[in-house]
Amino acid sequence: MDRILKSISFIFHPLLMPLAGVGFYFLVSPRFTPKEIVYAKLLSLSILTIILPVLLYFLLKTLGRVESMYLKTTNERIFPLALNCIITLIVLLRILTQSQFIELYFFFLGILISTMACLILAILKFKASIHMIAVSGLFMFFIVLSIHFSININGVLALMSIITGAVATSRLHVKAHDYKELIMGFFVGVIPQLILVNYWLT
Repeated sequence: MDRILKSISFIFHPLLMPLAGVGFYFLVSPRFTPKEIVYAKLLSLSILTIILPVLLYFLLKTLGRVESMYLKTTNERIFPLALNCIITLIVLLRILTQSQFIELYFFFLGILISTMACLILAILKFKASIHMIAVSGLFMFFIVLSIHFSININGVLALMSIITGAVATSRLHVKAHDYKELIMGFFVGVIPQLILVNYWLT
């Protein structure tokens, strides 16, 4: 059980959640999108939201800005979060523009707002759970997609609720966060997605 709970934090790592949201969108969207465009978007996002942050982490570690990948202190979080804000902004401006994919545009805009909120909290010395921010934001996006496209994905939503609980349990088990940090992370992830629904849900 110890190994399972520890592995959950890696399987559902925050870096993977944006790509999971985009992949799920293309899977359930009734709109036709050429496969070439889908593959190009997924590849671009993989490079920007996964590979680039990993490379930047090693750069920050070399420069002494972070000590480990766990970002245990609020000071260690500031530079990675600030860089992630820039990366997300690039995605919004170049990869997923509002005119192309309005749902994904506002999904990533919500991610940007959540990341900025997490950065502000880190500056204020509060360590909100980034894992909870990522998984709860993704969960909210799935819920809204089901309403937007009028599709039945109750099984996926049930699975996401279990995953969200598992991630929270995992973070508590490894003593990465306390209850307040997990609850704050949940709301920081959900609220921006919920607010932005007004701009695209029809």
